[in-house]
Amino acid sequence: MHQHTPSSFPFSPASSLGSPEAGLGAEPLVEPGPDQRWSTWTSVTKGQRGPEPRPDWVVTADAALDTELGVLKTGKEADVFLVERAVPDDPTRRSLLAAKRYRGRDHRQFHRDGEYTDGRRVRRTRDQRAIEDRKSSWGKAVAATQWADAEFLALSRLWDAGAPVPYPVQIDGTELLLEFVGHEAADGTVEAAPRLARTRPAPAALADWFDQLRHGMGVIARLGWAHGDLSPYNILVDGLGDGADDGGRLVIIDLPQVVDLVANPFGADLLHRDCRNVCTWFTARGLDVDPDELFADVFAQAW
Repeated sequence: MHQHTPSSFPFSPASSLGSPEAGLGAEPLVEPGPDQRWSTWTSVTKGQRGPEPRPDWVVTADAALDTELGVLKTGKEADVFLVERAVPDDPTRRSLLAAKRYRGRDHRQFHRDGEYTDGRRVRRTRDQRAIEDRKSSWGKAVAATQWADAEFLALSRLWDAGAPVPYPVQIDGTELLLEFVGHEAADGTVEAAPRLARTRPAPAALADWFDQLRHGMGVIARLGWAHGDLSPYNILVDGLGDGADDGGRLVIIDLPQVVDLVANPFGADLLHRDCRNVCTWFTARGLDVDPDELFADVFAQAW
């Protein structure tokens, strides 16, 4: 999914708005304002929350507010918004999240669904029949959450396995709340991590990034999967220093179409395409890499 990343997001955090807890029997001092809601953490079940142990920054308090700060990216199948989850008057309980909201089947443009989902089935046969019957209202409702569910489950397993992916905080219907990958300056300005495609790394950084990517693709393959749509547009570079070529950690995003390398007859072809896509970018910037060699290395780790 291609992203539009604004350069910055200046905002006033909810943690400075005053506490909603004014004591027993008292009226709350604040209520959700424009672009705000109460945290949805307690409204989802345990199975809809990210894997444990959770990172320390995950805010689970009932008193937290979710504040929508702006659009991080727009894409073919979903849009992503920057959200602050914070307890008012408590700066120690505050985090920035990426809220990925999937569109229904009628509004998304995810092509070749079957190519990615061959070998994947939903748990209930009634839901599977509904998905196949695209004209029914139930089928549309099930299909609208299919991609969100698939991405949440994939991210949860990948995080547990040590893959370089955002931590999946929770899922609520067609909305995923994910770790925000980016930087917040001392003045409160927030900057999203750039896509790999938008960076200009030095040769030393190129070699390190390719090693990171090889490792990440290998972790995915050891679970029996391929990304299926990997390119420089859905790899983020987190933690860049003042220079454009200063370090950085690669983070792989956009995994709703994760492909089963065994059950999906297109699995090997899609993995090979992933390898070609990323190697083309690295080669164009002066790093001598071979997509067939990368494919052989990653594919071998699936067995």
